[in-house]
Formats: sequence, C-alpha cells, structure tokens
Amino acid sequence: QVQLVESGGGLVQAGGSLRLSCAASGSPFSFYAMGWYRHAPGKQRELVARITSGGSTIYADSVKGRFTISRDNAKNTVYLQMNSLKPEDTAVYYCSLEGTGYWGQGTQVTVSS
Repeated sequence: QVQLVESGGGLVQAGGSLRLSCAASGSPFSFYAMGWYRHAPGKQRELVARITSGGSTIYADSVKGRFTISRDNAKNTVYLQMNSLKPEDTAVYYCSLEGTGYWGQGTQVTVSS
C-alpha cells in the first residue's frame, strides 16, 4: 500500500521561507517522478514542480527562481524549498507519485502580506 505524507506547511509572512517534505512508503520510490502541486481556493490545481527519477526538474513559471524541488532516494522523500514566498503562493500543497494516481493528504501553506 502506497502512502505519501506531506509535512512542513504553515503560516509565514511574505518574503519568508518554508520547506515541504513528502515521505513515501510502499513503493519503489526511486523509479518514479515526483510532483508538487497546489490548489488555491477558486482556482484549479496546478503543477508547481516535478523531479524525475534521474533528477531532472521542471517548474511553473510563477515559482521559477524561488522554489527548488529535490529528492533523497535513500530516505524516500521529496522536498520543496520555497523562498521569497508571496501571498499568491497560499494554497494546499500536495505531492504526487507521478503517473500512479497516488497523492498525499496535502499541507496548508498560508503567506500573509
């Protein structure tokens, strides 16, 4: 049984930083691409960043230069370092084991102005 558990969300002031973690269990983690998505009220869920099994990354234009996705295959964990946070980054952030339909439960990120 695959489980993805996010952590690290919270309330931060604009300009601040947060680091999200997503710990995976029950799957051969290192073989899969991992994604971070976010869902803000009144908006569609969007891809924030993705990292392949080989470590290649892509980012949404809105977070390029501010967010960094990384993975530690030994710990079955993917991270999202978020710097220079803006109020428009406020959303529930989810991690995904790409292509499998498995998602975490989400972690709330709130950025105050």
